[in-house]
Parts: sequence; C-alpha cells; structure tokens
Amino acid sequence: MWKALRIAVLLFILATVAQGAWLARRDATDWKNPLIVVVYPINADGSDAAERYIGALSVERFQPIAEFMREQALYYRVPVSQPVELRLSARVNVLPPPTPAAGNTPAIVLWSLRLRFWAWWNDTYTGARANVRLFLLYHDDRSSPRLAHSTGLQQGLIGVVNVFANAQMSAENNVVITHEMLHTLGATDKYDLRNTLPSFPDGYAEPSLSPPLPQRFAEIMAGRIPITAVRAVQAEGLHQVVIGPKTAAEINWVRP
Repeated sequence: MWKALRIAVLLFILATVAQGAWLARRDATDWKNPLIVVVYPINADGSDAAERYIGALSVERFQPIAEFMREQALYYRVPVSQPVELRLSARVNVLPPPTPAAGNTPAIVLWSLRLRFWAWWNDTYTGARANVRLFLLYHDDRSSPRLAHSTGLQQGLIGVVNVFANAQMSAENNVVITHEMLHTLGATDKYDLRNTLPSFPDGYAEPSLSPPLPQRFAEIMAGRIPITAVRAVQAEGLHQVVIGPKTAAEINWVRP
C-alpha cells in the first residue's frame, strides 16, 4: 500500500511539473508581451580571463540579440514591437550539472530534472519573472579554442551556453546564445548531425536562390553559411543570420 501511495505522489508531482512547464512554454510563445530573457554569467574554467570579462560585462553586450529578434519579428509581422528583452543577472558561482555522457533517455530525463533544480537553487536574478533563463559558461579562448556543445531545453526554458571570454568574439557568442534561446522556445536544429552541414531547404537562409550555392546568410538554427555542397562557414555575427520560415513556425511566429 505504501509503495502504491509513493508512486501516486510521485506521479502527481510529475504531472504538476509537466503542467507548469506547458503553461510556461505557452506563455513564452504567445508573443503578446516581450519575452523576458535573463542571462547569468559563470566563470566556467576558473580563468583570470573569464573573471575579468565577467567583471566588465554589461547588458549592452547582448543588445544585438534583442535587435536581431526585433528585425526578424518585423519581417514576419509579429504583433509585438519588441519581442525580446535581455536582462543581466548577478554571476552564478556554481557550475551546472554536466551533460550525461550516455545519450539514453532515462539519463537525459534525470539530468534535465537536476538542471532545473540547480537553476532554481542558484537563481541570482531579483527582477520580474523571467520567461527564459540562459546560463552563460565563459571560457578563456586561449586554453579552450573549441567548446563543448551548448544546450537549450524547452522543458523549463533553460539554456546552458558555452561561450568565449573575449570581447572580440562577442558577436559570435551572440549567434550561439540566440540559437540556444530559440531551442528553449521549440526551434529545432537545421543541420546534419553527421557533418554539421546545413540541411536543405530548412537550413538555408535563401533556399530559392539560383544557383543555391554559395549562400549569403546563415539560418539561425543551422548556424553556418553554406558555401559549397561540402563546406560551410560559421556566421561571424547576427548580421549574417536570418530566421527561416520553419523556425518561425516552430516558435509560433507564423502558422506551419
């Protein structure tokens, strides 16, 4: 009897969490009001470079993201003049739980729950309620020229984003941050996982271009500009990026 009661309580808790997550996602993508996105800086590698970068960080560093979303929303006639507002929170001093090495579903579900609890426990933001929380893990680019894969979770509207502690790379950082932010809103990757090449047509910014290659821009959820059938280059900033029709549909900007 006690075992059945424990299972019933657990199922009730999971159902409550699931309902709360669904309501949060619905509210985040109704686009009746600006989406409040809070960024939390973290010194991921304990480096002096990351420490200095975070110490000098201001919310203006992320304003190109808000401007990009405003311009793209205008193109899709989204009925809110400023779709995204960025807020900078105080730094977080605790690293998030590491992504599981094993890609099996139970491990990922457990990690997702641990991450959501960690984000709640370590939330340093004191302003109005955030719709999306992005934890930015800053690394010294001299010792970490390549970064681990970032993650954006629709469940919980949380992103864990690996970025460089280098002002000269902030434009590239903003592309990655925007990509993961859109993941939290339901956008899917638009590249081939085997080789990271943008997928045609959804991963092409201008799929109707003739000839189709080289492309001039990157689709945000592909992240790279296709040059040839076997080569694509990283977008240097959001000025080289667009939100394609499928991504727009996934975040409820247009009907699919």
